[in-house]
Amino acid sequence: MIIKNIIHQVITSIKIGQPQNEAAKHARRASRLRSFSFSQMVFIATIIFLFLPLFVLILYSFNASKGMNWAGFSFVWYEQLFFHSRGLWHAFWNSMFIAITSAATAMVIGALGAIGVNWYRFKLRNYVQTISFLPMILPEIIIGVSLSIFFAGIKLKLGLLTIYIAHTTFNLPFVFLMVMARLDEFDFSIIEAAHDLGANELQTLLNVTIPICMPGIVSGFLTAITISLEDFVITYFVAGPGSSTLPLYIYSAIRFGVSPVINALSVVMILGTVALTYVLRNFLKYIAAK
Repeated sequence: MIIKNIIHQVITSIKIGQPQNEAAKHARRASRLRSFSFSQMVFIATIIFLFLPLFVLILYSFNASKGMNWAGFSFVWYEQLFFHSRGLWHAFWNSMFIAITSAATAMVIGALGAIGVNWYRFKLRNYVQTISFLPMILPEIIIGVSLSIFFAGIKLKLGLLTIYIAHTTFNLPFVFLMVMARLDEFDFSIIEAAHDLGANELQTLLNVTIPICMPGIVSGFLTAITISLEDFVITYFVAGPGSSTLPLYIYSAIRFGVSPVINALSVVMILGTVALTYVLRNFLKYIAAK
């Protein structure tokens, strides 16, 4: 009888203690959620580190003074940008022309190359896959010097054409990689179904394969434009007289001091990039859902 009472008291105390333990666990978990964890603090510090320079750049693009001392709010540098910066805009449009044309060429060659490597089996398949990533792995200075020597060897005059060829060369691997990643998720039974319905290889490529790969193709195209616009090292080695791009122009101008006109142009480019990204993000969602 005594043993039975002891067992009953132990079981009762355990049952009473269980809700209390659960309540304590919930309280500790809520306390941890209310307090910042180390990972959250690192995340916030990283965001501040990345975006604070942009906010400073935007702020000082409206500074009336050329120096770092705040002299009042003004649009003087935007007026200087749009009405008195012909050389800057010439370099900007050179960069845009090179970026779009080289990215478009890399998009076509890289997409077709990725489809061919993924679709067909041939002896040099692994070799082609490996060598296509070399421009991503090699240091830019090596690529720039190699291309400069190559153009000198074939007697090709340095200018916009050589910049276009160089940018197409190092843009190719990015498009190739993104399309290959898209093809890894490809269901090849769709190809077999297209062939069963009477489609030849060209019809299958244009009406089935390319539309399915379109998100990867567009992503590669946009990445190639971004990389081309910001490239300095390779462009420096393959640019000739009168073919200055925006990075080269800024590098030449920065030796005489940073002009707030560059800040104003940077703000315009940031706003343009945000607007373009928003539009293309919705476009990519649309074509991915089709």
